[in-house]
Amino acid sequence: MSGTLELKHIFHHSTGPSKKPSRRLDITQEYLAKHASYFTSLTQQLAQPENIQVNVKSDDLEEVYNQMDWPKVHRGKNPFTIQLPVKKSHSVSTRLKERSTPNFIESYLSYATSIKGDASMLNKINLEWVDEEIKVPNITDKNTIVTLATISSNAYVKFPLDDEDKNKTDWIDIGGWEPDQKNDGINFGWEETGLRGHVFVSTDNKTVVIGIKGTSGAGLPGGGSDETGGNDKTNDNLLFSCCCARIGYMWTTVCDCYEDTYTCNQDCLEKELLKEDRYYQAVLQLYRNITELYPPEKHDIWVTGHSLGGALASLLGRTFGLPVVAFEAPGEMLASSRLHLPSPPGIPHFMENIWHIGNTADPIYMGVCNGVSSTCNVAGYAMETACHTGYQCVYDVVSDLGWRVNLLNHRIHTVIDDVILAYNDTAKCIEQPPCRDCFNWRFVTHDQDEDDPPELPNPLKPRPTKGKGNTMITSTTSAPTNTNSGSPGTTNTESNSQPTSGEPTDTPEKCLKRTWYGWCVKWGHEGDEDDEDNDK
Repeated sequence: MSGTLELKHIFHHSTGPSKKPSRRLDITQEYLAKHASYFTSLTQQLAQPENIQVNVKSDDLEEVYNQMDWPKVHRGKNPFTIQLPVKKSHSVSTRLKERSTPNFIESYLSYATSIKGDASMLNKINLEWVDEEIKVPNITDKNTIVTLATISSNAYVKFPLDDEDKNKTDWIDIGGWEPDQKNDGINFGWEETGLRGHVFVSTDNKTVVIGIKGTSGAGLPGGGSDETGGNDKTNDNLLFSCCCARIGYMWTTVCDCYEDTYTCNQDCLEKELLKEDRYYQAVLQLYRNITELYPPEKHDIWVTGHSLGGALASLLGRTFGLPVVAFEAPGEMLASSRLHLPSPPGIPHFMENIWHIGNTADPIYMGVCNGVSSTCNVAGYAMETACHTGYQCVYDVVSDLGWRVNLLNHRIHTVIDDVILAYNDTAKCIEQPPCRDCFNWRFVTHDQDEDDPPELPNPLKPRPTKGKGNTMITSTTSAPTNTNSGSPGTTNTESNSQPTSGEPTDTPEKCLKRTWYGWCVKWGHEGDEDDEDNDK
């Protein structure tokens, strides 16, 4: 089964403290004719040789993000009128029966967060799951992979925006905003905060592909870091860091969940991800707005995206049981766990029709763009996750082509032209090996009914071990019943604990031996070191 996809709509859902609008731009013949001069100029610009300068610093994340990123294979084509081939295959998806019921997903996520994802409690809900035969992208077809990657790239395209457009002439308000005299200036700057989705529809009107925009600055001319870059970075740092992007004391965190050294409030993190001004809620609203036009009961809906857009596509796909193809996305398994996304019982995560396309020379996808001196940290990004859900389809360009790990290899243009098209076959897709992010962090809750996990040992303090000869014996004696004091038949129990030796009973206070990095491996008393020397 094959078909052709065309760009039909651009949806935008604003986020932030102010109530800004959700809007839709329809790519009609009238719209294309109105902005013909802009599209002619854009097409000519994209037809020029690659705009990456020789002196671009590959270790400067912002500079890499701000380069032109339209793939060479489509050079000279208009991103707004391009036609893309696609092949489909059949699959079975196990998903929630009530997933399209208004407010059902929101109420489930709210409840799951309130009980901290307790499986025993969630199982009492008895969610109804249904197996449905659906059409999914043919992952073994190279042209289909290139098409989905192009849609991910297309989501970065900045649409024409002149003074008339700023007054939303071409855009349709689709809820979430009502103009009034106090907010008459809300038309300006609305496109600078929020999330954007480019919607491609097949010529037979049966297949809908949503391309979720990734971090700003990673795209085409005009899509620089001043577009939504600040908001994108905030959500990057919330989704892909261990604790609110707390890397060091000089960092400004994106939330207030950090408590102590390598200690973070789990409840706080989960609530932050579900806030209305965060991108997960924005991508849910985008999906609702799109399905108003294209009901999921009548259309096959797929989701794709690059980088941040790919991770959001994966989270959306897991929520509603949609096929997803993500490109070079940071690890989103940790965010999926914190959101407590619904998961069909008995179905492994890798069978959820989610595919992650990546390459071994991309430090962000591989989860190695972290550490104090890393390029991501220098640019203000805390990319600390490496674990993905679903299938992993990884091109080993380091071994096969001799590439080195470099941020330039994260760009969608590089993925299309120099990775996917450079191989004869598509990458083999495998299950994610056992993986755990942020293993050195302690995530605490503050329930009144249960204790927090025990604190991690402090290498600078004595361990609560017993000293020499401090074996404790506990003796229990029962006093006879005294009818004159207390109730009849009452037995008074008394417990006495005495050491069997005259050795000190306090814990040892001196470290006798440390490792090279300062961890104490042997504790003792003041005179123990001399005793050991005499024994030698």
